[in-house]
Amino acid sequence: MSSFSDLINKSEVPVLVDFYADWCGPCKYMSPVLKSVADKLEDKLKVVKVDVDKNQRAAQVYQVQGIPTMILFYKGEVLWRQSGAMPEQLLLQHLTPHLTAKV
Repeated sequence: MSSFSDLINKSEVPVLVDFYADWCGPCKYMSPVLKSVADKLEDKLKVVKVDVDKNQRAAQVYQVQGIPTMILFYKGEVLWRQSGAMPEQLLLQHLTPHLTAKV
């Protein structure tokens, strides 16, 4: 299994990291939204979930203050970042410009 660092630095496609917690209501709302986005963009994007309670170091490194926080990485660079839940269509609107530029 590759490390988180390898995943966000060496992936051939952008990686959307969802920082979440099991007890977080908005995070639960985002779970099916992210699954649908991952299915629709399967060749252009990887979606990774990071539980902030189990991975506090990663949350600190990326200064995650609130959850859910989604960060889009490509080759280690942060392309986009957003805190809070959002509908699928809005998430796709935010992600699409970054994906078409990289793929």
